[in-house]
Amino acid sequence: MESWGGATFDTTYRFLNEDPWARLRALKAAAPNLLQQMLLRGANAVGYTSYPDNVVEAFIDEAAEAGVDVFRIFDSLNDLGSMEVSIRRVLTTGKVAEVAICYTGDVANPKRTKYTLDYYADLAKRIEDSGAHFLCIKDMAGLLRPRAAAMLVRRLREVTRLPIHLHMHDTSGNGIASYLEAIEQGVHVVDVALGSMAGLTSQPSLNALVSALRGHPRETGLANARLQPLANYWEDVREYYAPFEAGLKSTTSEVYYHEIPGGQYSNLRPQVAEMGLLARWNDVKDAFALVNVLVGDIPKVTPSSKMVGDFAIFLLKNDLTVRASTLAEAAALTRQKLIEQAPRLDFPTSVVGYFRGELGQPPNGFPEDLRAAVLKGLPRVEGRPSASLPPLDLDALQRELSAKTGHALTRVDAISSALYPRVMAGYLEDLGRYEDVSILDTPNYFYGMEVGQEVWVDLEPGKTLVISLSAVGEPDEEGVRTVYFALNGHTRTVHVRDRSRAATVEARRQADRANPSHVAASMPGTVIALHARPGDTVEAGAPLVTLEAMKMETVVRAPRAGTVAEVVPALKASVQGGDLLAVLQ
Repeated sequence: MESWGGATFDTTYRFLNEDPWARLRALKAAAPNLLQQMLLRGANAVGYTSYPDNVVEAFIDEAAEAGVDVFRIFDSLNDLGSMEVSIRRVLTTGKVAEVAICYTGDVANPKRTKYTLDYYADLAKRIEDSGAHFLCIKDMAGLLRPRAAAMLVRRLREVTRLPIHLHMHDTSGNGIASYLEAIEQGVHVVDVALGSMAGLTSQPSLNALVSALRGHPRETGLANARLQPLANYWEDVREYYAPFEAGLKSTTSEVYYHEIPGGQYSNLRPQVAEMGLLARWNDVKDAFALVNVLVGDIPKVTPSSKMVGDFAIFLLKNDLTVRASTLAEAAALTRQKLIEQAPRLDFPTSVVGYFRGELGQPPNGFPEDLRAAVLKGLPRVEGRPSASLPPLDLDALQRELSAKTGHALTRVDAISSALYPRVMAGYLEDLGRYEDVSILDTPNYFYGMEVGQEVWVDLEPGKTLVISLSAVGEPDEEGVRTVYFALNGHTRTVHVRDRSRAATVEARRQADRANPSHVAASMPGTVIALHARPGDTVEAGAPLVTLEAMKMETVVRAPRAGTVAEVVPALKASVQGGDLLAVLQ
């Protein structure tokens, strides 16, 4: 059962205010006879950049101890060198190392010559030589068409003795057909989801596959009569999370064009909405395909896919895309426009990091003209990114965090902070304010109580709180409401700020594009870091402000050397594109 890792790690902290390590231990305790599998991004661990080797090794050690049995290891650019530290460490823990090939292109199309059968066969042989126990074909977007699935599995079985595990998303609707072709060629394992959670950007349906293989020599032995109650349960649970779904109503073969990974699709749409571009969703998908060509046609899986998505949104928000009759021509014209306008642009952090080499080296290298334009002289990372990073003193970090919070934090807390310092800081702050919110049921956590509703909250065995909401007062001039409730029969009140009410704030100052002293925000977001203060002398390219919106970070830099006369927004302030951020003299 794949139950951990990948995006589930930071989203547990970020959106649920829960500890992913506690979740893993609870799952292992509840299902001790099931192998628990996690998704490990090689040198990126469960993050979006490369980390020191000792951090990745410590993460693997703790994950193995907490209950992970199978580590599915991949690199977003298929760079085996960036996976070797993870593979070796998993092997030393005695756990299962399943090493993945990230599938892209189309091996059945002779015109797609970059990612051929020979490319994948060579990578598979090197993965076997690394000591892996399993070989995974990780098809993040569901690009593996049925005929291509047969060709690929047949070829890989010819060159490796490793068991082959096929992972697909079902955005195109062809997932079951591809699985059946792969099964005919002897694939050993396929990934599926229970029927009520399957299809579209998820995995193909387990219930459908069981039915399709009925009477086949490789029949599963599972019975839909026993699977259906599980599907029914998750169908009910899914209703609670409906507002967070991807918005995709039906399967679409358009995925073969834009190649957006299934796991990213549900993140990209809210990110686009946050940027005010939801009305241009179709343009965003076109821009995603355009950026893929711009950066050289790369495997797109976290974190490389995040970079492509950030870049696509950036292009649209700044009106940098150029339309043409073909995708290749549009990419060439857009590249030219980007290079010409690069001096005035603040590229997203993920894009700058990619071109610096922080994710490793893409197949066939970088487009060097675009790379130079994006980096503007910033230093480049050559070779394996983690090799140039000094070890991090996790013991010192643990002591520092414990002193800062006033609580005895653990080694896994220090590891989480090393991976996600800002996210972990926010989680620890909320934990100190609200304590463990995982004891709340899902509807009340997301949507709150209705007046007259009563809920029971189990704090611990034998200790239950009965809470009933009596009334909610009108907001005062500062937007604060008085909430009346009963706690175990005793009347209580609490004052709560109503975040749905528009706060009265000072009008945002707009930058004057004609004024060379003004530094403007190119994207909307929240100020998460201020790098300069009034009076500071800065060089051209020095960081001034960092903005963040839905995991997309942008460092706004000084367009020229000068003295900072003013920094306009405060930390945690919201800004829109065109807002004045700083004034240089």
